[in-house]
Amino acid sequence: MSSATESSSSNGAASPDETPDINLPAPEAKPAAKPAPDKFDFDLFVIGTGPGGEGAAMQAAKGGLRVGVAERYRQIGGGCTHWGTIPSKALRYAVTSTMKSLKNPVMREMGFAASPSMEQLNRGTQAIIGRQVTMRQSFYDRNSVPISRGQARFVDEHTITIDNGELITAAAFVISTGSRPYRPKGVDFSHPRIFDSDTILEMKDKPTSITVYGAGVIGTEYASMFRNLGIKVNLINTRDKLLEFLDDEIIDALSYHLRDQGVIIRHNETMESIEGLDDGVILRLKSGKVLKTDVFLWANGRQGNTDDLGLKNLPIEANSRGQIVVDEHFQTCLPHIYAVGDVIGIPSLASAAYTQGRAAGMHLLGRVDGNLRLNDIPTGIYTSPEISSVGSTERELTERCVPYEVGQAQFRSLARAQITGETTGMLKLLFHRETKEILGVHCFGANASEIIHIGQAIMNQPGRQNTIDYFIETTFNYPTMAEAYRVAALNGLNRLF
Repeated sequence: MSSATESSSSNGAASPDETPDINLPAPEAKPAAKPAPDKFDFDLFVIGTGPGGEGAAMQAAKGGLRVGVAERYRQIGGGCTHWGTIPSKALRYAVTSTMKSLKNPVMREMGFAASPSMEQLNRGTQAIIGRQVTMRQSFYDRNSVPISRGQARFVDEHTITIDNGELITAAAFVISTGSRPYRPKGVDFSHPRIFDSDTILEMKDKPTSITVYGAGVIGTEYASMFRNLGIKVNLINTRDKLLEFLDDEIIDALSYHLRDQGVIIRHNETMESIEGLDDGVILRLKSGKVLKTDVFLWANGRQGNTDDLGLKNLPIEANSRGQIVVDEHFQTCLPHIYAVGDVIGIPSLASAAYTQGRAAGMHLLGRVDGNLRLNDIPTGIYTSPEISSVGSTERELTERCVPYEVGQAQFRSLARAQITGETTGMLKLLFHRETKEILGVHCFGANASEIIHIGQAIMNQPGRQNTIDYFIETTFNYPTMAEAYRVAALNGLNRLF
């Protein structure tokens, strides 16, 4: 079964567009399920082998439980490995590295010019997926976790059936079936020019223009990627700003950079109809605007994979988007059945799904000390440049009346950025002006998803060990992008009086 995609799919935290609020009430906290070795085939059975399922299965197996898993598809890894995070990020790397090389002045002086096809850019993706599958298969083999192939469906609270008719009983279950792109009625996704975030990677020919409907994480990532290829891009946003969960200054920087690259962004728009033609796709908006491009990408929302799980045989209900309600330990209304990853909604990150799976496994083992930092999950948005953040935004701190100050480092002032030519971007530190405690870290620029972890590590130090003084008093390698922390800390310190 498919598992968590960075929304990835994508790739990053899901915007409100991509993962609507869950409307069902959250169940009350319940005790951990107790394995009963003599009564069931397994102590824990996991449905889905994406990041969430893998995290739960490995944690429980290493804790001594008898664990089995079910996978609907021929290969393990879920949507993250096969049509979401891994292939989309592999394509992004191919696009950015290729176009950077083609724009290099030395290459231009040599008269080297090329226009790579989508097939050429995607050529190395299958090899990467194959290595991921082989590696993850070894995890199950080493930990003696058998994999049942086929769709798993609940028969009752402790029994599932697999496609081949096999009945399996378990004391506890983890549902990690992931999500898929939401497909609204009235849109013909069988048309060769109309794609969603799963099928877009199968596009063979490079179009000259594309409309991306939905400006959440997935939509902005693909808009950025296609614009880097020189494709004309319309980005349709159903809200009044991009990625509203980010810090306002980062939102402004992303909007400016996309527009500077030539992306046309249209806010507060809603689809009226989509018509696929032989020579393109026409999008009609309720505002009266009509757009025609070579191809169309629907990137507005995801649907939890719960419709074929046999939930009708359980008291567990999914909401209108197929998402399951869980408590802080990822238990459903049945204490022995857990759910993790995209199937429970936001943050819809592969990284979060893996951690949630581990947390569910630890809870089942009786370890409920909350040491997995589930409230400390960084965003990772793979636009060009990248965006990553952890902690509070300026908007949130202002609303809470926290006396904070800001320290900034512009990448254009860093020697390493000047050397690599990646001078677009900034690092922003938010810290308490009295205690100097770091409250939030926000980064926009090359390698932001890597840079953020330095700030994340210091933010989680106890007491007085979490201050901007660490960055001021620490020697950083020179030249590096990490040096931005020292620059930003000194910039912020100079604002105090």
